[in-house]
Amino acid sequence: MLYQAYQLQSDLVSPLRLAAQHLSASLWIQKTERTVVRKVAAACDVLSRLRLTHSRPPYNIHSVTVGETEIPVVEETVLTLPFGTLLRFRKDDPSLPEQPRVLLAAPLSGHFATLLRETARTLLQDHDVYITDWHNARDVSLLHGGFSLDDYISYLIRFTEAVGEGSHMIAVCQPCVAALAATAVMAEDDNPAQPRSLTLMAGPVDCRVNPTEVNKLATSQPITWFEKNLISHVPLPHAGFMRRVYPGFVQLSAFISMNPERHKQSFRNIYDHLQEGRVEEAQVIQDFYEEYLAVNDLPAEFYLETVEKVFQTYDLPRGVLTYQGRTVNPAAIRRTALMTVEGERDDICSVGQTVAAQDLCPNVRPYLKTHHIQTGVGHYGVFSGRRWNQQIYPRVRDHIHASQG
Repeated sequence: MLYQAYQLQSDLVSPLRLAAQHLSASLWIQKTERTVVRKVAAACDVLSRLRLTHSRPPYNIHSVTVGETEIPVVEETVLTLPFGTLLRFRKDDPSLPEQPRVLLAAPLSGHFATLLRETARTLLQDHDVYITDWHNARDVSLLHGGFSLDDYISYLIRFTEAVGEGSHMIAVCQPCVAALAATAVMAEDDNPAQPRSLTLMAGPVDCRVNPTEVNKLATSQPITWFEKNLISHVPLPHAGFMRRVYPGFVQLSAFISMNPERHKQSFRNIYDHLQEGRVEEAQVIQDFYEEYLAVNDLPAEFYLETVEKVFQTYDLPRGVLTYQGRTVNPAAIRRTALMTVEGERDDICSVGQTVAAQDLCPNVRPYLKTHHIQTGVGHYGVFSGRRWNQQIYPRVRDHIHASQG
């Protein structure tokens, strides 16, 4: 009933928010200097933004600077599957020399892959970038069956094959376990498309190391509790009617509850900036929340298996993770260069959890292994922001280019 109650509340409040949006827009169009009108317009703008959306925001990657040249970027669909699409950000310049092809594995954790927009934009300077664009599970018909951790690994393998031989993979946060598993399976099968390099960034490879509050929460209840209390059925009128999902709005509520005062202050700042005429400052916060409040429902199978196998029973580091009935063997990885990246202040995947992948891959030669701890950054600073662009990315780029062969 949780999802049904949410849908009913959303439907009832939607007309009010639409009216506030139209009123705010009409008042701003007047470009009035009257204080009272500005306050009303600002209040309406804030009210209209206090809502969740359930469709992917645009990537808005229209160009990239290579050297001193601004090159147009075209977003292309390479492969579409029921639960995800492989997208390519193609640089529209035939004279540009070939660059290393990189598959960016995005998390499936309540937000859309656009969370890695800045990561992709930065990588585009020196690489041919592809991304796993996960679909909202509530929009996927039951006719397509379920989507489990095995399916996620299968999708990574299929996407890597579609990118082609000699490519590289970067996984950010949650998919690090699946990316390592997919690489191990491809190596054991001697798949010609196995990546030349694998970069794992701030991922929960071994959550037994320095457990965070997120890790402790995952182990605070048995998996049956998560299934009983957090899984809902998609209501009408969505295409995925009756599909069992972990709703994105539940995940977002958990994120917001970790620091509610900060989010309240952010919306107060939007109001203050707008009524004072500081529109550009308000726009920065508005853009952040347009992304932050766009939620993506997770298939129940994938969510429950991830909680259990990654955060509760630690199957990969214990050597008991299976894929389609076979044990995943990271020791099979020999030719793929491995890089792990962690943030010193990461309170989601703490220091030590990602570098654990290095010990799981004993047959990767030492000169093909790299580890970097970035000082002064938390979880999101590993793949976005100033230190990502200026300090982490150059090391990732050098790792990829050195393994290009």
